[in-house]
Amino acid sequence: MPKLTIDGMEVTVEPGTSIIQAAEQLGIEIPRFCYHDKLSVPANCRMCLVEVEKSPKPVASCAMPCGEDMKVHTQSPLAKKARKGVIEMLLINHPLDCPICDQGGECDLQDQTVAFGFDRSRYREAKRAVKDKELGPLVKTVMTRCIHCTRCVRFGEEIAGVEEMGVLNRGEHLEIGTYVSQMVTSEMSGNLVDICPVGALTSKPYAFTARPWELRKVESVDVLDAVGSNIRIDVRGGEVLRILPRLHEDVNEEWISDKTRFAVDGLRSQRLDTPYARVDGQLQPVEWGEAFAAIAEAVDKTDGKKIGAVVGDLADCESIVALKDLMTALGSKNIECRQDGAEFDVSEPAGYLFNTTISGIEQADAILLVGTNPRHEAALINARIRKTWLANRIKIGVIGPHVGLNYPVKYLGAGAETLEELASGKGAFADVLKNAKNPMIILGAGALRRADGMAIHALARKVAEKYKMVRDDWNGFNLLHTAASRVGALMLGFTGGNLEGILAANVLYLLGADEIPVEKISKDTFVIYQGHHGDKAAARADVILPGSAYTEKNATYVNNEGRVQQAKQAVFPPGDAREDWKILRALSEVVGHKLPYDDIAAVRARLASVNPAFGAIDTVKPAAWKEFGKEGKCDKAQFVLPVANFYMTDPISRASKTMAECTEAFANSGQKTKTGTHG
Repeated sequence: MPKLTIDGMEVTVEPGTSIIQAAEQLGIEIPRFCYHDKLSVPANCRMCLVEVEKSPKPVASCAMPCGEDMKVHTQSPLAKKARKGVIEMLLINHPLDCPICDQGGECDLQDQTVAFGFDRSRYREAKRAVKDKELGPLVKTVMTRCIHCTRCVRFGEEIAGVEEMGVLNRGEHLEIGTYVSQMVTSEMSGNLVDICPVGALTSKPYAFTARPWELRKVESVDVLDAVGSNIRIDVRGGEVLRILPRLHEDVNEEWISDKTRFAVDGLRSQRLDTPYARVDGQLQPVEWGEAFAAIAEAVDKTDGKKIGAVVGDLADCESIVALKDLMTALGSKNIECRQDGAEFDVSEPAGYLFNTTISGIEQADAILLVGTNPRHEAALINARIRKTWLANRIKIGVIGPHVGLNYPVKYLGAGAETLEELASGKGAFADVLKNAKNPMIILGAGALRRADGMAIHALARKVAEKYKMVRDDWNGFNLLHTAASRVGALMLGFTGGNLEGILAANVLYLLGADEIPVEKISKDTFVIYQGHHGDKAAARADVILPGSAYTEKNATYVNNEGRVQQAKQAVFPPGDAREDWKILRALSEVVGHKLPYDDIAAVRARLASVNPAFGAIDTVKPAAWKEFGKEGKCDKAQFVLPVANFYMTDPISRASKTMAECTEAFANSGQKTKTGTHG
């Protein structure tokens, strides 16, 4: 292991470590534009030049590996002069756009010009201009500002897996662009805004909205899929203006999906901000007391066994446990969180968790995708699969519909018959799984949304056991959910009822349940809808209770892995809307079954008493492997994917104008399905 000296400090590093990485270990800042620790090293901006003794000229520290007894100087006159020269060259053609540039205040070029640049320019000729590119409804371009760091090109090739951007021409005419003048078709294209070190790529929906120093920043988690991406909510006044990624290496690294980032405008549209009750067949605004009285009247004349409850995809764990406790007090066991009708065994956590963990995907050497399109169902998990394929060229097999994935796959078949073949040791992919050291299976929720779901669940378990996917040091069985509330609800036991039977109950409580088949609700059922958007189920309700969105409450969510995470309140709910567990607590008192908690600490203590996992925040505890599923005959029908349109999967994204524009630009045009390679 090489030992070297940087600015008089000794450090020992792993072989292959670059000088810039070694300097970071010592807390020494070396400026950079093109270097990014998640991307390959092009060494083309030259901003990271340092002086290395016995070297005839300054060295690019991002591309130079550390050597034994190397002596590096990052603050020598030679290094400082080199950086000033680089900054001066970059500013030759860079426009003076800072007052109107959305990157102003958080721009690497601004910061590094002040810290490391020259105090004047010797260039008097006219600056060049470059025509802006059309990248779609999400990313705005001002290409004259581009400094050719190629971060966007490398992100597209290496992380997003869409090789649509590249470098054209040479010298003074060099520019970044798309090869065939098309839009960037990645579900992660918004990350281009984050990695661009200047204002060449900025957020189109956020353009000219606010300056960074005007914003209050709140750390939280995303709930628009089941990945649990860590995010930062930027707020001005009482309004959420933007959402950015927050670093979490084990979950989302430093990326987020476009839906997470850009559906933020949906938080302001079609909101429920006052209670409603149906009077003479019409929904009318009422006071909270009147709404509760109407519910109490319906509950009082109904046997507890004929009361049902369904929780939606965005529900938080505090409200789920409060609703479960209320249903139990009313004498009802008709509760369900699987509003999509999925059939699978919920008795063993190993059967419904992403056991490999998201970061654990990088240890896999063969992956079998069953009834899933991870690119649409969990974009960050798909990015991790691509990262693993890129590093190790692993084999990936697909059972289900043909989908456009951004890595090569072997298409095996359309339905359960192919899975049965694999379970019996047959098929083209059987040898791949047999010879793999760490094989894994990802079972999609779509494969279980059918009558034979329990049999499919058992069949997937048999495949995992057949190919030794489960060992003491490795668990390769994974169920990929699409709902942020699903795993938390299963951990709290909010399941067990028959969905169709529950929809026929005399009184039905819908906690943000907007994906249920509303047409199957009995016309005589008294429906209570609690949620934050007037979406699909609200129109059928007899009483509407306005709840709060995930940005408006302190709440607990559990992601696919079983990782418990907490969202923090960024703004207050609009109008008379309230936090969901508080609504249930107030209602419980009116119906005569007062819940025994008055603050969020008490609710979270209740969560931990139901399942101790809620007491361990941001940790993943491996689940014991036990038999699950129910063997039976499988239908020959093709597996159906659970997500038809990536941009509209929940009440928030369906209310978003930006997501509607993306649907029009990408989903409806079919552009998203062009990429992907099938072997």
